Amino acid sequence: MKKPITALSFVLLTCLSVFLGYSQVTPDTEISGEGNNIVIHPVHHGTLAMEWKNISIYVDPYGGAGRFSKLKTPDIIFITDIHGDHLDPDTLSELDTDNATFVVPGAVADQLPESYKNKMIVLKNGDEKTISGIPVRAIPMYNLPESEDAKHVKGRGNGYIITLDDKNIYISGDTEDIPEMRALEAIDIAFICMNLPYTMSVEQAADAVLEFKPKVVYPYHYRGRPDISDTKQFKKLVNAGDRSIEVRLRDWYN
Repeated sequence: MKKPITALSFVLLTCLSVFLGYSQVTPDTEISGEGNNIVIHPVHHGTLAMEWKNISIYVDPYGGAGRFSKLKTPDIIFITDIHGDHLDPDTLSELDTDNATFVVPGAVADQLPESYKNKMIVLKNGDEKTISGIPVRAIPMYNLPESEDAKHVKGRGNGYIITLDDKNIYISGDTEDIPEMRALEAIDIAFICMNLPYTMSVEQAADAVLEFKPKVVYPYHYRGRPDISDTKQFKKLVNAGDRSIEVRLRDWYN
């Protein structure tokens, strides 16, 4: 539930957002479904937002409510995993989620506060559900080789395929280049993670993209420690293999 925000605290939050550099990236609006524009907002790290018709979608809200100050309040919130850069209870508590539906894997549902329980739709890998007229499919996300001590074990988290009009949008979550991703078909827009040792190298991500061939791909979740993934190299590798794939580089760390 949203915490009350007074006029003074709103001003302070706005000033803090500017001070901390939370200026939001210009949204992409040149993506159209069947007569309905799909607006994509890069937010931060593995966080993004989308607008379609009158529906506002947040994915893995993280980093404080200031990052969302210019966006519509969420109607649907997708969360991929339990790690703090995906499941961020502090940010959720600051946002207006009164009318939001949460779409989450079971491990996330177990960690969300009790106040969210009646708003949740819990999906496991392979589940499909239509939410507010939007078909959704939960996709595996995990590390290779599979092991009990992997940073992301198979079955705990979800990637998602979200269909808006005739556009299939794939959100990878934290994954390596797993067979389930390589086998995807008819993906129009893909958000692909890349940062070792948690997800994929640039080379792995590019090779996987060249196999399942999304029409448009956004590298995201690409800054890690101690290295920062080279997204320009990712674009170079993808376009060397298939110039028809549009690689969109956006600043997720502004």
